[in-house]
Amino acid sequence: MQHTSHLLMIKPVNFSFNAETAVNNSFQTLSSESGIQEKARQEFEYFIETLKANDIDVTVVEDTPVPYTPDSVFPNNWISFHEDGSICLYPMFAQNRRMERKPTVLTAIAEKFRIDQTHDFTNNETSNLFLEGTGSMVLDRENKIAYACLSPRTHITVLEAFCNKMNYQPVAFTSVDVAGNPIYHTNVMMCVADDYVIICLESIADMNEKEMVIKKIHDTHKIIIEISFDQMNRFSGNMLQVHNTSGQKFLVMSSQAYHALNNDQIKEIEKFNPIIHSDIKTIETNGGGSARCMMAEVFLPLK
Repeated sequence: MQHTSHLLMIKPVNFSFNAETAVNNSFQTLSSESGIQEKARQEFEYFIETLKANDIDVTVVEDTPVPYTPDSVFPNNWISFHEDGSICLYPMFAQNRRMERKPTVLTAIAEKFRIDQTHDFTNNETSNLFLEGTGSMVLDRENKIAYACLSPRTHITVLEAFCNKMNYQPVAFTSVDVAGNPIYHTNVMMCVADDYVIICLESIADMNEKEMVIKKIHDTHKIIIEISFDQMNRFSGNMLQVHNTSGQKFLVMSSQAYHALNNDQIKEIEKFNPIIHSDIKTIETNGGGSARCMMAEVFLPLK
């Protein structure tokens, strides 16, 4: 199945602008506002309430103050969970993000779900080769395709290692922002749902690569809902399809992303599922990630 009703989310305790990640994340902005941690915490709490109000199961783990992990609110970059009972651990670009791999998180997951095996790709960090989970890859789980725009955070060698281990087909390409710089994570420029794909095609400058990506999407019988550079910059590509305990599907995004969409795009999405959105502007501005980055999908078997 492409989507799940189970999510892992990490409650922030030390959220702040991370200078280590800002070197190649153009979506990050150093804010001058005070009380960033408290505002981020409030945004997180309201987001959780919004998801639970729609009967979506969320496992919430509170981060620990030590070690210092300012980006822990984005767990999907260091771990992924799969239907066969396996988990994958990923090599991270920023050294302070590597410390997000805390035993408390796995303990909380293991209380509810069955973990049969671990695939650990983190040794690639010693060679400065990175693959930041479902930030670097946007997975078409039903068709076993891993879409990935290559960047300093997404290396082809580790992508291929993941695909070989998990039996996915890699679809690698280059995606750039308006300044021509590589986009740091694939999940800010595209979202794969069960019957549609939201994607910023104009960010794929190479025409052959663009045609290759379009063909691959069409081959899986999904329609394309295209977004612009401006909409991508407001996180309209950073979305996740989920379903609730009754099986009803939703597309989850931030309020900023929602308000960046035009009426036709909203109508097109709502042909397939309702939209859930929540205001997480402090997290988006300082963290350079949005709603999808905050949700790690759990496909593990329930105990």
